[in-house]
Amino acid sequence: MVQKVVSLTKQLDLIVEDEEVGQRLDHYLSCKLSQYSRNCLQTLIKQGKVSLNSKPVKANHRVKLGDRINVEIPKPERLEILPEKIELDIIYEDADIAVVNKPQGMVVHPAVGNYSGTLVNALLYHCGELSSINGKVRPGIVHRIDKDTSGILVVAKNDFAHLNLSKQIQDRAISRIYLAITEDNIKTDEGIISAPISRNPSDRKKMSVVNGGRQAVTHYKVLERFGNFTYLKLALETGRTHQIRVHLNHIGHPIIGDPVYGRRNQKFNLKGQALHAYKLILVHPRTEEKMAFEAPLPDYFHNVLTILRNITKNA
Repeated sequence: MVQKVVSLTKQLDLIVEDEEVGQRLDHYLSCKLSQYSRNCLQTLIKQGKVSLNSKPVKANHRVKLGDRINVEIPKPERLEILPEKIELDIIYEDADIAVVNKPQGMVVHPAVGNYSGTLVNALLYHCGELSSINGKVRPGIVHRIDKDTSGILVVAKNDFAHLNLSKQIQDRAISRIYLAITEDNIKTDEGIISAPISRNPSDRKKMSVVNGGRQAVTHYKVLERFGNFTYLKLALETGRTHQIRVHLNHIGHPIIGDPVYGRRNQKFNLKGQALHAYKLILVHPRTEEKMAFEAPLPDYFHNVLTILRNITKNA
């Protein structure tokens, strides 16, 4: 759960000058108030928190010379993340780290629309204290996996462990291995997908392969083929947002069940992509011991493999 403490509203008064005449209101505001996103300003307009000459106004209104614009900007709410008694699958735990097997459907940390029931809420109840490096909303979170991706991740219980693990990730010293089932037959037994990833220019909620994006490298190896489906093991060399999902879609083999990058046909009644963070190899931040952890295949993933193996066997 999240406890919200509302702050006072900030009032801004603006007057349109010669060179600004004719601009759309939302464009005018995004230029004048560049610290706020255009989406944020458009939302304020829709909420009636922007007035022009003391009257309500729409985002596409063209401003005129001398127009007086008032903007009410609520100050950010202070969020206090509260512990919740939620069952966790703890693979390993000591005074510095916890290694957790996250179920499909659980959000890692609170965000808009998901303020409770997250892994962080559960960890605060279980561990009591977590590292503060990522602030109050993401305590202890060194790396994350998507809501509908199941599997393993390591959590830092103090700042010393967090800084050490973050450096291991930066230096590509932590191995993260995934299992996935994709559409169609991947003909090469193994390969490397090296393609830069950034926000999709036409849909900011998605990531995509974009020239000039951040370097992203994924290694894959075929484990089994089932005619129109392929079972893969994948290793991340980099860790970009949605990297495996975007890369596999980019080469024409999206993960089955993926609601964002996959195909619309749903043959296995999945509630998300068939992607499982299977193995994690790291060096313990305090003891410097090399440690390897595995998260067994969850039922949803195992069921799909059973179906595909039976179909292949009976073909």
